[in-house]
Amino acid sequence: MNRIANKLVEISSRKPRWVYAALLLLTLGVGSQIPRITIDTDPENMLAESHPARTFHNATKTQFAMHDAIVVGVVNDEHSQGIYNRSSLTDIYNLTRSIQAIDGVINADLMSVSTVDNITQAAPGTLRFEWMMPQAPQSETAAQQIQTDIERLPLLYDTLVSQNGKAAAIYVPIEDKNESYRIAEQIRAAMDKYDGTEQWYITGLPVAEDQFGVEMFVQMGVSAPLAGLTIFILLFVFFRNIPLIIAPMVVAMATVIVTMGLLIGFGFTVHIMSSMIAIFLMPIAVVDSVHILSEFADRYKPGEDLNVVVKDVVGQLFTPMLYTSITSSVGFFSLMLTPIPPVQIFGAFVGFGILFAFIVTIVFMPAYLTRMSDQALANLQQAMHQGVSARGTRIGRVARSIGNIATGYPRTLLVGFGVIFALSIWGITQIQINDNPVRWFKSDHEIRVADRVLNHHFAGTYNAYLVLTDKREQQTPANLLAVDAMPESLRDWRQQTLADISAGNHAEQLQNLIFAIDDKLFGDVTASETAYLEAVMAMTETADSQGKTFQNPQVLAYIAGLQSHLGASGLVGKSNALPDVVKVVNRELHSGKANDYELPDTASGVAQTLLQYQSSHRPNDLWHFVTPDYRSSLIWLQLTSGDNQDMSAVVSLVRDYISANPLPEGLTADWAGKAYLNVVWQDNMVAGMIDSLIGAFIIVFVMMIILFRSLVYGVLAMLPLTLTITFIYGLIGLVGKDYDMPIAVLSALTLGLSVDFAIHFLERARATYQQTNSVKQTMAMMFAGPASAITRNALVIALGFTPLLFAPLVPYITVGVFLASIMAISALVTLLMLPAAMSAIRSIVFKPAN
Repeated sequence: MNRIANKLVEISSRKPRWVYAALLLLTLGVGSQIPRITIDTDPENMLAESHPARTFHNATKTQFAMHDAIVVGVVNDEHSQGIYNRSSLTDIYNLTRSIQAIDGVINADLMSVSTVDNITQAAPGTLRFEWMMPQAPQSETAAQQIQTDIERLPLLYDTLVSQNGKAAAIYVPIEDKNESYRIAEQIRAAMDKYDGTEQWYITGLPVAEDQFGVEMFVQMGVSAPLAGLTIFILLFVFFRNIPLIIAPMVVAMATVIVTMGLLIGFGFTVHIMSSMIAIFLMPIAVVDSVHILSEFADRYKPGEDLNVVVKDVVGQLFTPMLYTSITSSVGFFSLMLTPIPPVQIFGAFVGFGILFAFIVTIVFMPAYLTRMSDQALANLQQAMHQGVSARGTRIGRVARSIGNIATGYPRTLLVGFGVIFALSIWGITQIQINDNPVRWFKSDHEIRVADRVLNHHFAGTYNAYLVLTDKREQQTPANLLAVDAMPESLRDWRQQTLADISAGNHAEQLQNLIFAIDDKLFGDVTASETAYLEAVMAMTETADSQGKTFQNPQVLAYIAGLQSHLGASGLVGKSNALPDVVKVVNRELHSGKANDYELPDTASGVAQTLLQYQSSHRPNDLWHFVTPDYRSSLIWLQLTSGDNQDMSAVVSLVRDYISANPLPEGLTADWAGKAYLNVVWQDNMVAGMIDSLIGAFIIVFVMMIILFRSLVYGVLAMLPLTLTITFIYGLIGLVGKDYDMPIAVLSALTLGLSVDFAIHFLERARATYQQTNSVKQTMAMMFAGPASAITRNALVIALGFTPLLFAPLVPYITVGVFLASIMAISALVTLLMLPAAMSAIRSIVFKPAN
């Protein structure tokens, strides 16, 4: 290893300008890709495009014409009639018309009080479909009539207007969810024109995700420079020499630019995780440089040969730096084992960035240090000794105090760490897996405020879809027109008929076959042909009737029973499904009174209600609940919470209900909707993180044994990271912090960087003992020098993440808090646990040199 290090130092020292030029060209060349950046905050992309849950979700949206929607809400708490007053309804009417004029809005499916039908009875057996609010109400009486009409329609009540009458909603379906921020901004501009007593809100997952993307882009441009500034200030405090600390800043900036440039250049979008790459790499990239600067500042004396000192410093640190870089990158590369694409990309590029930073450090730092002027070196010596008391620097005094505790009370410390470990294991069992894109914003953000207000008033702004499908095999026209029983004279007619009716879905083919047989029967046919055709006609009509599963009253009754069970559970705000449509139309076809709000007794009765419903102004609304062949139906669930814990509870509720009340024969139930996709990717992430963590742990353990050529030292190296990981995640469980996406990936950083400190401590301790042959003297020397370097590095990394604490987005704050905590804890555990463990088993750890 030292030969490689010496060769690299020699080349870079002799050709520093070539090193500068190569690094500059590489950084500028790759960095030129950064302006091509595209932002992606869609939680769907947490799953691969081919994932079955995502495939089914997208197929369901297409099959039932479901679109991502922005939810606009209005609340009037001041008027005695809530929103059912002339002024509020006029504003809703006018805003709806403004929204319809926005490019990208699907007007046909927009739901507002002014765009839906009021269904009433014109006469017994006849329906009247009128716009609920064809124009702004001209009087308070007209406004009150709208309240009466809406409360008679379960599909609208508590969906478009809240039960307390204080709030109304406009559901704005959009063609492209990536345009939701633009559309939301135009809606906000339109809302600002109204100065009545109402409060207006905008929420919904599409606008939350797109809004996050906009703010994330801003955050990327703020956090990374702030982290760089923080690190620069820290290095100045440590070394008091600006020319010297420029070198690690160059390494950090080059690493960030090249890594992000490669990510964007390869065509990857910047997701919430990859947006943090810069802030992750900025502190990590300077770690090796700080080790070199610390050692160089301690070793160099005026008049010495710079090349010789630099070569000695890099030669001594090369092996531990190599292994710490590899172990850190392994921690991040392990994220590629997860089935979550954005996490895979994040892990791959941070892992690459760490290795790239190591290479740049080894090549650039010697070139830079050997070019420093005599005056700069003299200033370095003055700064390093300025303010140093007889007891050493402040960091040195802290390190020695930690050393006194570690070596003075080893058994007490180990018992204490054992208790902490046990409590942490219990805390891990209390972790709750949960995430919600709306909660990525702070609690006072307008998206969060709107989410709370509207979900308080309405049945819920979060959607999930339960899709029931009849999977039984159906009779095909070819099977019905059996050749073996067919008169020979009809063979040509059969072939031509099958060709003519081949287009369309199965139900359309059966209908067309009925028409074709009927036409043939009206022609010149023989008795045998008539008998055959009439038999086939009867079988086709039966197949057509039985094939329309969701016109069967028993099947609809099962759905209605499931809806009632969901509503009574308290987990679902409301559900809308085909039985609701059928019951409303059936009521109005009969008496118009509540006692007729029921399902018809026959399939033909159901068919009649649905045929009547298609005479409305919005006939295509029917196909949001059932497919045209009536073989698949959708239950739309409205949830007041987007937390995946709540969605998981709903899934379990439905599973238990189906277990106790089996689905009608041939039916299957599957889930779709963004709330459900969150559950799927969270489950995949947890399983993937466990696999990646275990895999990385084993790899790092093997690397430690190889590095130290000792099983004992390998085990010692793993102690700090084991306790740190366990403690951090145990603490998460104990304090009740949800295990979300940012928290999940922190395990990789904990594993990589916690072992870094241990490597440096153990490597230097073993080398020092070979020189002193005294455990006491070895520990004293360790806490006089190397411990200070470890403390200094921990401060650089921990404080380097603190700019994230001021971010407006919760995931960034979470990362900042926990990364700073992880670095502080892992360094402290290393400096306390390792000396205590080594002292407790000194006879095994410290062996005299031969």
